Amino acid sequence: MEKKIKVKSEKLEIKSSAKKSTVVKKPKLSIPTPEEMLEAGVHFGHQVRRWHPSMALYIFGKKSNIHIMDLFITEQKLQEACEFLYQTAKEGKPILFVGTKRQAQDIIKEAAGKSGAFCMSNRWIGGTLTNFSEIKKNIVRLKDLIRQRKEGAFSHYTKKEQLLLDREIKKLEFMVGGIFDMKEVPAAVFIVDVKKEKTAYREAVRTGVKIVSLSDTNNDISNVDYPIPGNDDAINAISLIVKTVASAVELGYNENVKTQKNSNLTKESLRQLAGKLLR
Repeated sequence: MEKKIKVKSEKLEIKSSAKKSTVVKKPKLSIPTPEEMLEAGVHFGHQVRRWHPSMALYIFGKKSNIHIMDLFITEQKLQEACEFLYQTAKEGKPILFVGTKRQAQDIIKEAAGKSGAFCMSNRWIGGTLTNFSEIKKNIVRLKDLIRQRKEGAFSHYTKKEQLLLDREIKKLEFMVGGIFDMKEVPAAVFIVDVKKEKTAYREAVRTGVKIVSLSDTNNDISNVDYPIPGNDDAINAISLIVKTVASAVELGYNENVKTQKNSNLTKESLRQLAGKLLR
């Protein structure tokens, strides 16, 4: 009789512990299918002679002396990268998009603007990650000049001086306009083509910033944390991957805003409750 009771109590303990364990729900991210990626040309790599051995795992085969990437692996890697970026954004951490090649510039700029990420689409400014305190001086200078222009302070200068100040604003906007509100080194960078953006890549490795990258078969991805194997030259392929990544980032930042609102409401309700009890 005692054994039966012990067995029952053990079963109850197992059930209760199972109820207590929380299941972490993965975000519902919209990831393109291999068919959609095939249509966009994501599978096309570079010529066989230009490949890099670090991309060997993601190559399906070759056709007409061009490497073809395995889109089923790309789908999996894109999912992993988007989940990481979603979580980073959900925690309210800054994310930087980098893509200065002609095919990626407009796509990166638009995607970053919609998602809430920062971007560098004109050219990479050396020291953005390794010497951010100096880069921040340019941002402060730009903000100060814009403030002065809005307040009409430029009217005290001659026309030539005003022209020179306007040119300085334009130059600074070109350099740091995409990181205008970035207050600290980002937690993650999303790079289109780490071979092209080798300086940004090296700085991220040096500073320990997590790297997500759309990487073609000629890329060295030895230090990329979340590689997304795919065509980084065709506009359609870049657009599909960048928009997918941006949607994950946008979803994460939206969740962060909701969490902050809920926490503020909770704090306010606790204050009201404390006020009532003190009356």
